[in-house]
Amino acid sequence: MTLVVVPVRYPLTKHSKRTLERAIEVARERDAALTVLHVDLYQNGKKVTRIDLKEAVESAFGRIENARYVVRTGFLVEESILDEVAAEDADAVVIGTKQASRLRRLFRRFTNNPDIDDYLREHLDCEVITVEGAPAK
Repeated sequence: MTLVVVPVRYPLTKHSKRTLERAIEVARERDAALTVLHVDLYQNGKKVTRIDLKEAVESAFGRIENARYVVRTGFLVEESILDEVAAEDADAVVIGTKQASRLRRLFRRFTNNPDIDDYLREHLDCEVITVEGAPAK
């Protein structure tokens, strides 16, 4: 089955809601499973659970078919996203423009290619869908 991964902030921001809204559309269009990912940063000391994440998403969007909720802990959000996309062998990742610019900065440290889509296609064989920061409905 096709898999779409969407990283979001918790609590959900308007940008996260817009990104999630697009990811839900993509998953439905492709009859795909959806992994909703939140990364807890070690240095923030906060603990978000899968249940917290699921309740927040379902409160905003209702029950989502074929959705899985994942909370990872790490030092860098970007690395945790890449790890999850690779581990899940995702077909697509839906990210907001703010996350895209953070990923570009990370890639510049490791490669001379700041194009996220090209980088992920080369290293992860994954489509990247970038969502503008407009508010959700």
